[in-house]
Amino acid sequence: MRTDTKKNHKRTEKEIESLIRKMTLDEKISMIHAASLFRSGGVERLGIPGIETSDGPMGVREEFMSDRWIPAGNNDDRVSYLPSNSALASTWNPYRAYEIGKVLGAEARGRGKDVILAPGINIKRSPLCGRNFEYMSEDPKLTATLAVPFIKGIQDNDVAACVKHFAANVQETDRLMVDEKIDDRTLHEIYFPAFKAAVQEGHAYSVMGAYNKVNGYHCCENKQLLDKVLREEWGFDGAVISDWGGVHLTKEAAECSLDLEMSVFPDFDEYMLANPLKELIQKGEVSEEAVDAKVRNLLRMMFRLKMIGKEKADRKTGTYNTPDHRNMILRAAEESMILLKNERQALPLDAAKIKKLVVIGQNAVTIHSDGGGSAEIKALYEICPLMGLKCYLGGGTQVKYVKGYHVPEKPKTFDHNWQADSLDDLKDSTAGILVREEDVPENHRAQENERLAQLKREQEEVHEKNKALFAEAVEAAKDADAVIFVGGLNHYIDSEGADRVDMKLPYEQDMLIEELLKVRKDMIVTLVGGSPVEMPWRDKARAILWSYYAGMETGTAFAKILFGDINPSGKLAETFPDVYEDCVTAKNGQFGVWGSITLEEGLYCGYRYFDRQRITPAFCFGHGLSYTHFTYGGLTLKTEKSGEIKLSFTVKNAGKRVGAETAQVYVAPIGAKIDRPDKELKAYSKVELAPGKTRKVAVTLKREDFAYYDEDRHEFVTDPGDYEILVAASSADIRLKGIAPLA
Repeated sequence: MRTDTKKNHKRTEKEIESLIRKMTLDEKISMIHAASLFRSGGVERLGIPGIETSDGPMGVREEFMSDRWIPAGNNDDRVSYLPSNSALASTWNPYRAYEIGKVLGAEARGRGKDVILAPGINIKRSPLCGRNFEYMSEDPKLTATLAVPFIKGIQDNDVAACVKHFAANVQETDRLMVDEKIDDRTLHEIYFPAFKAAVQEGHAYSVMGAYNKVNGYHCCENKQLLDKVLREEWGFDGAVISDWGGVHLTKEAAECSLDLEMSVFPDFDEYMLANPLKELIQKGEVSEEAVDAKVRNLLRMMFRLKMIGKEKADRKTGTYNTPDHRNMILRAAEESMILLKNERQALPLDAAKIKKLVVIGQNAVTIHSDGGGSAEIKALYEICPLMGLKCYLGGGTQVKYVKGYHVPEKPKTFDHNWQADSLDDLKDSTAGILVREEDVPENHRAQENERLAQLKREQEEVHEKNKALFAEAVEAAKDADAVIFVGGLNHYIDSEGADRVDMKLPYEQDMLIEELLKVRKDMIVTLVGGSPVEMPWRDKARAILWSYYAGMETGTAFAKILFGDINPSGKLAETFPDVYEDCVTAKNGQFGVWGSITLEEGLYCGYRYFDRQRITPAFCFGHGLSYTHFTYGGLTLKTEKSGEIKLSFTVKNAGKRVGAETAQVYVAPIGAKIDRPDKELKAYSKVELAPGKTRKVAVTLKREDFAYYDEDRHEFVTDPGDYEILVAASSADIRLKGIAPLA
């Protein structure tokens, strides 16, 4: 996956070998494990610095002490708060992905980082996964087409993207030990494509191994994943970095294609790839060449980043907290918000007609940037929805805020950190030794039981407090020109380290919404969150606006959409089920359990499952409304000798507002020889149109877009035959159909 020219590559490889020959064994080993919580060891004698890494996907994390999970307490590490990957995916706009990647790379470099631990591109298998807000989509094609420009944007700043978590990081329950049984076809068709694209098209300089096991082996020690697939099949020659604490066995990690071990403990010389590895080499159980291979990959990444070598003086310096960055974040936030429902043209609101606005719900004032686990950052600022509304409306409108529902407080402590706590059960803190793997699940279960007991206590507290809050909200709603409810989830619930217990809105919000709709049928319901929620009241609500965690300008974008300055164009990158019981993971029970799970559904993840089972979700994959409407027409299909299918069609803005539409192209095999999903997304195009204007959209489907993975032949195969081409506004809103024959 080299991006270097042949001449430069040859020169670089020669320099790498020269450096390796000059190193002692101790110096080599110092490079392949952490020397602080976020920095690898270097070789000062040879001018090789340590590699500075940082979380995360929504901005560069604050500085921590080098050997403790305690913030350093700096005042210079506030940064721009970026939209979450879920928000970014909702734009269906590769250029926005590039822009946000460019912002992240510039800010990482501006903070002196070499590797930014992003993007997260795991497939959303269950709506209950605690880290779903960090990931893009349930669909591999959409994820791949957004991950590639995101990576390029980062790396344009001489910072390495570290694509994570390879592979199939689909749950947080028992996340350090869970063994996921996945067949090869499912891996290659669902869970691998975005990573393959990241390597071969995005030219990612680094990849992070996941915590979990796949088919019996931890991902950071998994020769099938790292050696066979990543290195041999995909040609990856960059650096593989472990998740923090993802390495368990020295010999296995040494003899597979893992290059850098990171963890959360301060005993850096006792990491698996530190003194324990040196002992095995001295005993002759591991070859020094295994270490050389790791050093070689790390040095290659460092040359590409201009950390070392002749181009070091030309390395970009980066910058953070610039007006341009904030403008790009705002544009992405505006495109990410999804209008799920809009009956009777309830939206947009007319500011001139509103003298008193009542805003109800805690998410109107909640700050989300400082939570979620390793995605947390110290933002320069974050405009919440209430602030966005007040800034937009000014002093001519009375804006009254009512809390609405109670959220139990969870104050932050700085004497320890959740990240270290999350791995504490791997180590006996007094003896400093690893706990046996078979003992870990019991420790996890004790923690999980305590978490569930705490949730029950919180629910009792919420119920008691909500009695008065509900009454206040209902009374306030009666006396207003307009009412906006702002609810949803938060990072107490959407967070690394724990999966959600259900798909319901927390804090009795459903009860409150039902009561409010009884007195205000015109109430605008807006929700903020990182994963789908059940909406049992949705038939009663006239308008529903959904926002993922959209970054520092969330409130600004929120107000501009509600009042019509911006026409919403976001579309769902995942299915919103009616109830969790409709999901495949609810039916097969293979999610959120300890020990091991089997992905019994195989290919049938997300809309593929809902299509096959003929289950109607609350809101389907690809759904998103606009303040205008679009018509489609003129589909033409042409099969080329190469096997490519060239198609074109028109999209017309038939309404009265400027708007953007994402036209989606699905492929449906006719008479397939083997079991295949009913249809699969293979292309899309987002077009912006003035009222009355029409644009011709041209799409080329390559032969591989019709392929499936043959487990016997260990390769993708395209069968000849007829394929139905579906042009759609969403997975359930098919506008045009045609038949394409393949020879």
